[in-house]
Amino acid sequence: MIAALKRTPVIWGLFIAQLLIFPAFALFSDAVGGRYLDTITTGEGCRALIAGMTEAQRSAHFWLTVLLDTAYPLAYGGFFAAMALRFFGRFGPIAALPALATIIVDLTENTVQALALSGAADALDAKSWLTPLKFGLFFLAAAIALVALVIAMAHLFQKRKA
Repeated sequence: MIAALKRTPVIWGLFIAQLLIFPAFALFSDAVGGRYLDTITTGEGCRALIAGMTEAQRSAHFWLTVLLDTAYPLAYGGFFAAMALRFFGRFGPIAALPALATIIVDLTENTVQALALSGAADALDAKSWLTPLKFGLFFLAAAIALVALVIAMAHLFQKRKA
């Protein structure tokens, strides 16, 4: 699995996937009433947003969470992890941990939201720590991927000089 993630076509594929998925959230924002639960950090705020949604908006938000917002953390998290694994050498597995943790936390947040949107369960109070943790891990993993990009560029320039 690690060897597959480090391959150049996989890294490019994950990068392109995240670039294609991200704008889709804006494309479908009207269908969910203009605001996604992912941006709200309190259970009360999420409950208020859900209460103000029509049935069609709740259904659209549910399906976008289950489909689009499941693919997105796999794409960006996979990309961040792959960059760390590829360019941090023997420290790659450690550098990839925030990206892998981001995937797990984001998918957990999605599950909480999907349960609430479907009316199956209300665990929205967990959003008070899930959402900030998701964003914190995301920015840490993105910073690590950015450092990996700098390392990659340095390797590229070294090869050109040789």
